[in-house]
Amino acid sequence: MALHRLGSVTIGVPNVDQTASYYQEFGLTPLGDNRFATVDGGEQLRLVHAPRRQVLEVTIGAEDRDDIDRIARQIQNLELACSVGDGRVEALEPIAGFKAVVEVMPHLVQEPAPAPLYNGPGRIDRPDGRAPGILREQRVRPRKLGHLVIGSTDQAATQKFFTDGIGLKISDVVPSIAAFMRCSTDHHNILVQQAPVNFLHHTSWQVEDIDEIGRGAMAMLEKDPNRHVWGLGRHHVGSNFFWYLKDPAGNFSEYYSDIDCIVDDALWEPGVWDGAKSLFNWGPPPPPSFVMPEDLAAHMTGAHDAG
Repeated sequence: MALHRLGSVTIGVPNVDQTASYYQEFGLTPLGDNRFATVDGGEQLRLVHAPRRQVLEVTIGAEDRDDIDRIARQIQNLELACSVGDGRVEALEPIAGFKAVVEVMPHLVQEPAPAPLYNGPGRIDRPDGRAPGILREQRVRPRKLGHLVIGSTDQAATQKFFTDGIGLKISDVVPSIAAFMRCSTDHHNILVQQAPVNFLHHTSWQVEDIDEIGRGAMAMLEKDPNRHVWGLGRHHVGSNFFWYLKDPAGNFSEYYSDIDCIVDDALWEPGVWDGAKSLFNWGPPPPPSFVMPEDLAAHMTGAHDAG
């Protein structure tokens, strides 16, 4: 595909220092000026001051200048303004108000992680030793930024901006509520959901396996049990294991592993989901605050308080 990766996200928060400390503990590498890198993706998060938590900028990687010119035409066909620079095009999404930037960038190359070995019925794949997952002592460090979930007061319009303007493909849908969209082989890189106010629901960060999800989440909860939101579980749409935590500004952050990958578009059949399967396959039921974060009422009235 002409688009090949989710590049980075810039998030506005009212309490930058506290939020920056959280993401350092989460396992991201600080680069200075409240910028953070993953192991494989390079710089993928920037925090800046804003009166309320919100997405300010999303970057997506494209192959070449021809892609940039084509995307510029697509955005203009939506009767939206865009600016084209050296190997990049940027436009303001008209509903949620964030800047979308598509730029020519190298593909994200990941050194393969060894597949974990598991013993099973009639199958001994790791004889005479303890499971490697329980022997790990190094801190959990996310390999890349996997996806963003954005709440929009007009889900259909924001979805159209990403599909008809930027060129993302739809992997699965929850009717009238959400669309799972991809700009890489991952099942989804952007999800837009219907919401009473524009906001960032969560960012999602890839780790190597389910043990890293558990180890990472437990380390975060040892520092502050109030960070827990939802997990451990497995999504039905996308198939990934998950555990959600909450940063000091109120944004959720997810450790994930084993997401569906769509290598051949012709072999993938987009599904339509509702009910529990739109949220999870197994695990504890999602708390009401996951579906409707507790600070949204304050966002709507302009009384948001990060504390």
